[in-house]
Amino acid sequence: MSLNETPSGERVHIGFFGRRNAGKSSVVNAFTGQPLSVVSDVKGTTTDPVSKAMELLPLGPVMIIDTPGFDDEGALGEERVRRTKQVLNRVDIAVLVIDGTVGRTAADEELIAIFRQKNIPYVIACNKSDLTGEGQCDGIAVSALRQTNIELLKETVARLVKTGDDGRRLCADLVEPGDTAVLVVPIDKAAPKGRLILPQQQTIRDLLDRGAIPVICRDEELAVTLGRLKEAPKLVITDSQAFGRVKDIVPESVPLTSFSILMARYKGFLETAVRGAAAIEALTDGSRVLIAEGCTHHRQCDDIGTVKLPRMLRGYTGKAIAIETSSGKGFPDDLAPYDLIIHCGGCMLNEREVTYRRNFASDSGVPFTNYGTALAYMQGILRRTLGVFPDLQKLVTNH
Repeated sequence: MSLNETPSGERVHIGFFGRRNAGKSSVVNAFTGQPLSVVSDVKGTTTDPVSKAMELLPLGPVMIIDTPGFDDEGALGEERVRRTKQVLNRVDIAVLVIDGTVGRTAADEELIAIFRQKNIPYVIACNKSDLTGEGQCDGIAVSALRQTNIELLKETVARLVKTGDDGRRLCADLVEPGDTAVLVVPIDKAAPKGRLILPQQQTIRDLLDRGAIPVICRDEELAVTLGRLKEAPKLVITDSQAFGRVKDIVPESVPLTSFSILMARYKGFLETAVRGAAAIEALTDGSRVLIAEGCTHHRQCDDIGTVKLPRMLRGYTGKAIAIETSSGKGFPDDLAPYDLIIHCGGCMLNEREVTYRRNFASDSGVPFTNYGTALAYMQGILRRTLGVFPDLQKLVTNH
């Protein structure tokens, strides 16, 4: 991914919902101007959520999601409805497509109730206005077939998009223009060939936008890099997996944190992660820990989520802990069986889905932390890595 591409976690997610045969997929195709979804007169043609990242005027970078019919039936239909409900956890805006020849149904009303419950801004599009006319709709009367009012639908959705700077920063607020920040990027067999991972890219861009000076090196060259700087850096940011080596090289006087910790703050759950890390102490033989990733990728032989974290957890606690993993959009529907959730930084998830997962864990009474925070805790340096966040540093009592 290049530095000027908008990652999926930063795109506005727009979901299209409705009954089977209401014409959702036809409306999606008209809305995007692309054959994003397969359409036919057969009910239930869309069997799984279909996602497409694209630039859509006047909205800009968006993620369009077409969903299966919400009134699907049978065991397979129930699974499709379940997946549709999962999509509702990550959409920023919902478009409810109603069959204008039928009007609102119980399934449509249930969807509206869910939109309101989850505080999702929504638009109602009454499709098939070429058959019904435009006077029988309590939303926007559209015709996917004739492209009627599709531009109006796009403009209405665009008005629901939050605009302006929300003030969130990865690290730009931690440095001043002209400050040097050293970024430690291990290049090993787990590193993607030929590129940097997304949090590293975003951190570099955030520092450049601030007018700060990012200096990037591997952990092997960190000591040499620090020695060649005329002044100590304002901040050192490392991959969390390198904490063990980096903490012994960086002087205590220099603030040290990690990409994962910064990403947790950016996504709005760092305080939760700090509080949740203490639950590691309560793990016993048979405790169940869920290690969750927001993306899917090819597992390397020493993968962080499936190998390194489980190994460190068992070594730190000395307990026979049961480890389960999830990736991508496959977050469990029931969290009650778990004693702790350790999540990735969430760089590939939008803020709404990260918030949902955090709140779902809280509602289920399950502590929730993230990779970088857990690794710092088990390395005994969590207080140190939170030095740039004094209010959160106070929450750590035994590190």
